[in-house]
Amino acid sequence: MKKRFIASLLIIAVILVVTPILLVLLNGTPANTAPLRYTYDVVKVYPHDENAFTEGLAIDDDVLYKSTGIYGNSTLRRVELETGNVLQTYALPDQFFGEGITILGDKIIQLTWQSHHGFVYDKRSFELLREFSYTTEGWGLTNNGSTLIMSDGSATLYFIDPETFEKVGEVQVHDNGSVTNLNELEYVHGQVYANIWGEEKIAIINPQTGQVTGWIDLRGLYNPENNYPDRVLNGIAYEEEGDRLFVTGKMWPQLFQIKLVALK
Repeated sequence: MKKRFIASLLIIAVILVVTPILLVLLNGTPANTAPLRYTYDVVKVYPHDENAFTEGLAIDDDVLYKSTGIYGNSTLRRVELETGNVLQTYALPDQFFGEGITILGDKIIQLTWQSHHGFVYDKRSFELLREFSYTTEGWGLTNNGSTLIMSDGSATLYFIDPETFEKVGEVQVHDNGSVTNLNELEYVHGQVYANIWGEEKIAIINPQTGQVTGWIDLRGLYNPENNYPDRVLNGIAYEEEGDRLFVTGKMWPQLFQIKLVALK
């Protein structure tokens, strides 16, 4: 009897030791690890159209691509980074409210808010190549090189096949509870960066588990002169060449290149 009791204790001890290790190996992040905290340094400030209701942002070959919202005024834009000048525009039909965009290969993919309708464009000409549908609202959009990653304002990230536009998976984002209001998205170093609508922070998310691995505190980056409620942080773009991270907001007059600073 005593030997059985000792054997049971040994088994329990092994489980307690091995389980966290397995979680690390399977998920790529330590179990029960508190998210890292970051603030920022401003590297450079660029001009930005303060009439642009920014909903989606991307950068490719030193050129910005932007999706703007508002019914009757939604657009897809190509923007010169250094000057903020709009180089090319595609106006959406009045019934659509433009939302998140992402660049995948030679195509730009754009969501709309509540119409359950998306568009695929040629990246160079802005020619409309095809349209697609989805069942949720459309908020943010990014990709990991092979799969689209989409938000709808909830705590869910959806994984979408870029050819069929069928859902191939989903994950619930959490950090001591669900993290909701996921908005504009960007894929950075294997993690998903997500604006939290109405808040001055970005969540860094493990896309395999949904665990928030970091928080970027962007308070003080831009303080509007008025209290217009929609003038909120929204827009993340990452350029791998040069490791450059850009952020802006709806109707902000500036686009910021920032560098993350880890808090101790």
